[in-house]
Amino acid sequence: MPAGSSPKRERQYEHIKEGAEKRGTSEGRAKEIASRTVNKERARSGEARSASRTSTRDPKSASQRGGERSHRGSQGPTRDQLYAEAKKKNVEGRSSMNKEQLRKAVGR
Repeated sequence: MPAGSSPKRERQYEHIKEGAEKRGTSEGRAKEIASRTVNKERARSGEARSASRTSTRDPKSASQRGGERSHRGSQGPTRDQLYAEAKKKNVEGRSSMNKEQLRKAVGR
């Protein structure tokens, strides 16, 4: 955490770091995840000196997104992730759809 961070951001950092470690993430990676998340939240709320365009223009905060963009890579979300999204949206025939069909059905 940067020097002079608010107590709220310190608590947020610790909470995110501990959660990542509980899920089996290494300590170093957990610290990185927590730092990036907290820094993005600081940028969104105007607490940071500088901010990237994606930090300030993204309609969803990192906590609202809930890992939505994780593991995207070059091929996007997995079939299982798309299936889960289709299930939430009650898409009929989802069990027999392939990845591309699921992507179109959920509007990605």
